[in-house]
Amino acid sequence: MGAMAPLSSLTEAWTLGSLRVPNRVMLAPLAGIGNWFVRLQAKRYGAGMAVSEMVSSHAIRYGNAKTCTEMLRIDPRERIGGPVGIQLFGEDPATMRLAAAHVTRVGADAIDINMGCPVAKVQKTGAGAALLDDPERAVAVAAAAVEGTEGALPVTVKLRSGLRTGEQSGFELAHRLVQEAGVAAIAFHPRAAAVQHRGVPDYELTARLVRSLSVPVILTGGLSDAGQVRDAVRLTGAAAVMLARGALGNPWIFSQLVHGREAGPTRDEVLAELDWTIDRAVEHLGEPRATRYLRKFYPWYVARLALESVASKRLQESLQTAQTLDHARELLGLNRRSAAAMA
Repeated sequence: MGAMAPLSSLTEAWTLGSLRVPNRVMLAPLAGIGNWFVRLQAKRYGAGMAVSEMVSSHAIRYGNAKTCTEMLRIDPRERIGGPVGIQLFGEDPATMRLAAAHVTRVGADAIDINMGCPVAKVQKTGAGAALLDDPERAVAVAAAAVEGTEGALPVTVKLRSGLRTGEQSGFELAHRLVQEAGVAAIAFHPRAAAVQHRGVPDYELTARLVRSLSVPVILTGGLSDAGQVRDAVRLTGAAAVMLARGALGNPWIFSQLVHGREAGPTRDEVLAELDWTIDRAVEHLGEPRATRYLRKFYPWYVARLALESVASKRLQESLQTAQTLDHARELLGLNRRSAAAMA
């Protein structure tokens, strides 16, 4: 039987292959977002493990500069809170084997293979969720990743329940990946790829998977608040949970689950965290690129300031058009003073 989390707590350590993970709450791969400082943020608030945004195995094979210097960057500060995983995607076993070997050399603690991405441009290549309809290739890709690590790292696979609504191809594929490819765990998103992030997760199917696999099942998908996470663990018996969209601009959810925090963040906490995020983005990309990159981050934080709707919209619009980070900080500084006055 698979390793099941104690229903009373997500704070206990567990093992993923040869790795010791200090608790059962993880940051999921976030495409286009999950760089080293987003992972570090999750660790600062309590995540026991964090996994990178998905990285192309082909880009690694051909030495793409952005991929190899930015997307595969692992910061030493990340390791303090627990292991760091790199997620790879691709459809070619030979390329996946080479990519896994490279990721092992750059210092990842684990590798996750994406077999659940619903994005059309990924599926068109035969990767992501398309592998749910090509189980022979899926097993070959996963086995190649295991071979590429030469046994040094655990390899996991992130799956959807199926490609289309009502299908259970992911459930069936999970068993083959464990038995034939030797993966160390399954991260299971119990919704069809076709519905993307809509629809109700199938926790009954997840519970069946937990009971029938010999490796841990990590539950992911549709988890946006601490109470919901605890309920989902109780219903499924999953070994761990992996938070994705619910953690965007909300690192406090890790503190709620791991450290027992009850309240949400104050306005000052939200602004301080956004200020930290701006600093790390500059450290990662340099100021000109960070100015543009951060525009995707601002809405997640501004939404947590509990501003009146007109003021919130005005601030959002101003941040999206700010040409410098000094201007963005000025906008947020003015908001900080008004927030204090309104408290």
